[in-house]
Amino acid sequence: MIKKVDHIGIAVRSLEDALPFYTEVLKLPLLGIELVDSQKVRVAFLKAGETKLELLEPISEESTIAGFIEKRGEGIHHVALGVESIEERIMDMTLNGIKMIDEQPRLGAGGAHIAFMHPKSTKGVLYELCEKKEMETE
Repeated sequence: MIKKVDHIGIAVRSLEDALPFYTEVLKLPLLGIELVDSQKVRVAFLKAGETKLELLEPISEESTIAGFIEKRGEGIHHVALGVESIEERIMDMTLNGIKMIDEQPRLGAGGAHIAFMHPKSTKGVLYELCEKKEMETE
């Protein structure tokens, strides 16, 4: 079951250049910055009402985010849907003809278990399934 829009991922060239817009102009609180080595990104989370914005800065030219920025420029990268039982959601998506980029959940930012759906199966939108443990706070 999809619980909510957990976050919106936004590709940026530089967190230092992008953050002032979000924190000073939009006045969104910065929840934290973390390095996700496995995805070759630095991530900043900002609270935007009931959801979060996830700014993604590539730390390597081999990063998927670096490739995205090279092709499309900075901007919205994905929409993350908060789910329960991510393995069941992946199976459900597959049974409904959705091609999964991640056939098994993997570890993402904030300790979440994540899996991406291929945008060719979702009318051009990159969706991320995102399961967080109950003990994690919003």
